[in-house]
Amino acid sequence: MTLGRVPSQGDLLRSTVEFCAGRVGEDSIYGVLHRECSRLFPDEMFADLFTDVGRRSVPPMIVAVVMVLQRLEGLSDREAVERFAFDARWEYAAGGLDFDYPGFVHTVLVDMRARLARSQRPNSVFDVVLEVAYQAGLVGRRRVLDSTLLYDSVATMDTITLVRSAIRGLLTVAGTELTAAMRAQVSSDDDYASAAKPGIDWDDETARAQLIDSRARDGMAMLALLDGLELDERVSKAAQLLATVLGQDITEDDDGVFAIVRGTAADRVISTVEPETRHGHKTSARGFDGYKGHIAIDPDSEIITATEVTPGNAGDADTAEALLTDILACEAEASSCGAAVFGDSAYGAGELLKQLDDNGIRNQI
Repeated sequence: MTLGRVPSQGDLLRSTVEFCAGRVGEDSIYGVLHRECSRLFPDEMFADLFTDVGRRSVPPMIVAVVMVLQRLEGLSDREAVERFAFDARWEYAAGGLDFDYPGFVHTVLVDMRARLARSQRPNSVFDVVLEVAYQAGLVGRRRVLDSTLLYDSVATMDTITLVRSAIRGLLTVAGTELTAAMRAQVSSDDDYASAAKPGIDWDDETARAQLIDSRARDGMAMLALLDGLELDERVSKAAQLLATVLGQDITEDDDGVFAIVRGTAADRVISTVEPETRHGHKTSARGFDGYKGHIAIDPDSEIITATEVTPGNAGDADTAEALLTDILACEAEASSCGAAVFGDSAYGAGELLKQLDDNGIRNQI
């Protein structure tokens, strides 16, 4: 898909400019975006997201404006594209488009987010909007920190499922020759073609022990074969995941038999589908599998100034420094510029409190 561009010539008889100019406040978000959208979100800003061949995309500037208004008004993708199609203010905010400017389907927003996520600047739209807020003086030196649970839809895997899935993943990404060499190392009767658990008597403790030992040996043998070889990125990552799964859950006893480790390893991988997801606790009695979303907010303007996503087992205080980069940069001037941080007891780690004190930042944590 190639880069689409916003029309540079409008029809004054059909444009939303004449209709909205006297009706939309100059200081409203629609008025500000109308004046500044070409400077804030020029199509060229997103050129690296597209190729030099293919059909034209919806102009990125228009999509960026829709994304900003979508978040501001709390709309779904379908609601946002419907609003753009029928609300003249949205077309006015996107540079004063014609009334009959063609809309687009909601999947354009999905595609744009995916392209941004894969790019070197995934937060480019957020960063531009935040910079404008800073320049307008809307962001002060006080921050409220908080986090929320992001549940992962991937099922948590038990040890044998983790090991077999990691082996299957490694065999899938390796080339034909390397796959054949690894399969030659398999000593069990498992072809690792199916995600289904092997058909054994799961009530038989001996059968379970033999299953764990044999699959662990298969994985160890494959890793031994790969040791010292120059691997491409996909094979290397798959091998590292297999090594991690085996290392966290499997131990070798004095008789040379591989068995499941007693207890739970710290930072344990719980799924090969989403290797970064973790088991976490919001409270001592409330556990979850997934990630944590962290935000810093200016309490006066309610503008989000920073965001982070971490595995579910990450502590809130561990992420605070990244969320507070802008006010920590104030350093010795912090006390004179009214910097303050507010948060619940989860942010009460000694290191964070000391860092705030050292920078003269008042805290109510």
